[in-house]
Amino acid sequence: MHIPRAPGLAQMLKDGAKHFSGLEEAVYRNIQACKELAQTTRTAYGPNGMNKMVINHVEKLFVTSDAATILRELEVQHPAAKMVVMASHMQEQEVGDGTNFVLVFSGALLELAEELLRMGLSVSEVIEGYEAASRKALEILPDLVCSSVKNLHDIEDILPVIRTSVMSKQYGHADFLSKLITQACVSIFSDSGHFNVDNIRVCKILGSGVLNSSVLHGMVFKRETEGDVTSVKDAKIAVYSCPFDCMVTETKGTVLLKNADELMTFSKGEENLMELQVKAIADAGANLIVTGGKVADMALHYANKYQLMVVRLNSKWDLRRLCKTVGATALPRLTPPTSEEVGYCDSVYLSEVGDTQVVIFKHDKEDGLISTVVIRGSTDNIMDDVERAVDDGVNTFKVLTKDKRCVPGAGATEIELAKRITTYGESCPGLEQYGIKKFAEAFESIPRALAENSGVRANEIISKLYAVHQEGNKNIGFDIEGDGSRLKDMLEAGIVDPYLVKYWGIKLATNAAVTVLRVDQIIMAKQAGGPKPPAQKKDWDDDQNE
Repeated sequence: MHIPRAPGLAQMLKDGAKHFSGLEEAVYRNIQACKELAQTTRTAYGPNGMNKMVINHVEKLFVTSDAATILRELEVQHPAAKMVVMASHMQEQEVGDGTNFVLVFSGALLELAEELLRMGLSVSEVIEGYEAASRKALEILPDLVCSSVKNLHDIEDILPVIRTSVMSKQYGHADFLSKLITQACVSIFSDSGHFNVDNIRVCKILGSGVLNSSVLHGMVFKRETEGDVTSVKDAKIAVYSCPFDCMVTETKGTVLLKNADELMTFSKGEENLMELQVKAIADAGANLIVTGGKVADMALHYANKYQLMVVRLNSKWDLRRLCKTVGATALPRLTPPTSEEVGYCDSVYLSEVGDTQVVIFKHDKEDGLISTVVIRGSTDNIMDDVERAVDDGVNTFKVLTKDKRCVPGAGATEIELAKRITTYGESCPGLEQYGIKKFAEAFESIPRALAENSGVRANEIISKLYAVHQEGNKNIGFDIEGDGSRLKDMLEAGIVDPYLVKYWGIKLATNAAVTVLRVDQIIMAKQAGGPKPPAQKKDWDDDQNE
C-alpha cells in the first residue's frame, strides 16, 4: 500500500534519513557539541590541569592530561565536534604541541558566537568579524615576540622553551625531563639544520622512579642476546633481514637412504655448509650479527664457536633504525658482508635495568644519528605519560629548527592580543565589530582556564592582567606557583612558547570555528546494514520450563 510522505526534504530522501536545519536545530546543536568537547579538555589545560582516565574500545587504560591522546582514544562521533578534533589533530601534526589550546580557543569562539546569534546578528556577520580578527591577530603576533633562541646547539638557550612544553604534561619533573630531552635533541642535531623527530627513541623500562631516567647516544632494545657472547667492544656489525639459519629449498624433495652410513652423513653436509657461512661472516671482520628472523640452534652453535655475538630483533622498523644508527646495510641472505655493508658501533653489551634485560648499542661520541631516552617509572601509565611529554618536548625542538622566535606564555600573549584586537574592533564601523570584540574576548578563555585549574578566581586574574598590560608590560602573565592571584614577568621566569605553536593554534582554531558556524543544515542518510537480529530469550535452549 502506498503511504504518502510529508512534503519537503523528507519526500526526496530514503526512509530513515534525518535532517536538521536552521539556527535552532543545526547551528546551536553543533555549537553545543563543540562546547561540551572543549569543556572536557579545558580542565586538563596547563601545568595544574587534571588528568583524564580514558578506557578505549579495546579496554586499554589511559591516564593523561594530553588533549591529543584523549581525543584520539575517545573516537568522537558527532560530525561538528569531529571538525574541531580534526583541527587539533592538524595542530599535533604541524607543530606537535598546543592541541588543547586549539580546543579551548575554538570552544570559546563558538560559545561567544552563540551569544551574538541570539542577539540577532546573522551568521555571515559573525564569520566576517572572526576572519578579520584572526587576520589582525596574526599581524599583531610578530610584535609580541619576546625572545628568540640564538643557538640550537646550546642546551641552556633551548631549555626554557622545552621546559614550558614539558611542564604542562609533567609538572614537578619538568626541569629534569627537559634537560634529558634537550641533551638528546642537541646531540643528534646536525649542522645542516636537518632534524628528524623519529631519531629520538624512547625505551620504557618498569621500576625505579621517573628521576632515574637517562639519555643514551645509540639504541636500547628490550631483548636478550641469543648466544654466549654478551658484550663486544668496537663492534663490526653484520645485519640480516632474513632468519639466521640455512636456506630451505622452495620445492619439496624426498631423500632415499640405502644404509646406515648415508643416514650418518646425511646432515653432515648441512652442518659443514652452515659452518662455512658463519666462518665467512667472521672472516669478513664482523663480530656481531643482528638478525630479523629466528636463530637456528646449529647456526648459534657455530656463532659461539667463532665468538660472534648474536642479537635478534623482531621489528623490521627497529632493524632499519639500527642500520641507520650504525651505518650498516641489511642483507637479505646469509652472505658474508663487504666492508661497506658492515656497520660500526663503539660498544654493544647486554645489561640489566631493573629486572629487564636490555641490549645497548652505544656510541661514545655525541654526533650519532639516533639518541634514546630510557624512561623509568613505577607503573606503565606513568611511563606512557612521560613518553608523551618527551614527544612534545622533541616536537618543540623541531618547531624551533623552523622558527626560533618565542612569545611569552602563561596567558601573557593572549591578554595582549585581546587588548589590541578590542581596540581594533572599536575602530571598525560595520556590524562585524561585534564579532571582532568577541574574538578578543575568546582569548581570555586561556588565562581563565589556567586560573580555574589552579584554584584561583579567574575574573580577578584577568582584570589584573588587563590593568598591567594597559601600562605597556606585554610580557606579564599569570604566576601559577605564586600565592593567590600573583602576576609575573614571563620572560624573566623563562616561560615562553614557540611562535609557530601560537600562530598555527590561532589559525586552525578560527578555521574550525568558522567551518562549524557555516553549517546551517545537517542531512543524515539512513545507516547502511540490514535490520538488527531479534533479541533472543535468555534461556532459549532450556526446555525444562515447557
